[in-house]
Amino acid sequence: MSNPPRTDVPSLQAAAGQLPLHGRVAIVTGGAGGIGEAVTTHLATLGARVVVAYIGDPAPAEQLVASLNSAAVPGMGTRAIALCADVSDPAQVERLFDAAQAAFGPNLHILVTAAGVQDAAYPAIADTEPEQWDRAFAVNARGTFLCCRQAAQRLVRGGGGRIVTFSSSNVASLRPGYGAYVATKAAVEAMTKVLAKELAGTGITANSVAPGPVATPMFYAGKSEERVKAVASQCPMKRIGEPTDVAPVVGFLCSDAAGWINGQVILANGGYI
Repeated sequence: MSNPPRTDVPSLQAAAGQLPLHGRVAIVTGGAGGIGEAVTTHLATLGARVVVAYIGDPAPAEQLVASLNSAAVPGMGTRAIALCADVSDPAQVERLFDAAQAAFGPNLHILVTAAGVQDAAYPAIADTEPEQWDRAFAVNARGTFLCCRQAAQRLVRGGGGRIVTFSSSNVASLRPGYGAYVATKAAVEAMTKVLAKELAGTGITANSVAPGPVATPMFYAGKSEERVKAVASQCPMKRIGEPTDVAPVVGFLCSDAAGWINGQVILANGGYI
């Protein structure tokens, strides 16, 4: 079974002033692969300057950033940079935000927390080792918390501030084998809703996107071809979602048009749940 192709980088040759996120700076964790890559690309096409946070092999992030910068409108300067950051480490998360401000100025507008892990063994709760549980929470829940904590302190006030976290439609479906993963995502949903209330009066919104099955390496890991076909058949759209199905939802939540959407969980799953 082959991995899904990388997201194409569309041209950014457009009138910059007409783009809805022109002049805004976005940080996307997990921004070099899967849904995160599609989000990074989409936000850039909307005019944002993007900080691509990644962990591990730098090549995908560097290639994505090079593509975005080469497609930028001449004279607009650097549109994207790549930074390595372990989101479970508070010092590295703080440095991530520091580096974003050093690269693009003091005003940060958008945080998207797309970094996440899932155990490809899909163990039942009774078979889940504490180390597996801790790893899931370290990245998915703790990592989202640490990034949201910085964003709550640093994003611009008075309008344009946007926090978009990632949950999962599995929180609603509660399928066996996803115990630790679902627990982390339920925590993210609850935290995001509380954060939206705590940011009252700042103009910063906080929402969560909960995708269904999406064609990414994390989705395919540990699944047989028969299992993938079965999952696709359970969706009313009769297919697995693509990262590009989810990215525009995130882009909308980051825009001024979504200013009245706050403290919500948006299911983007083709009717799967």
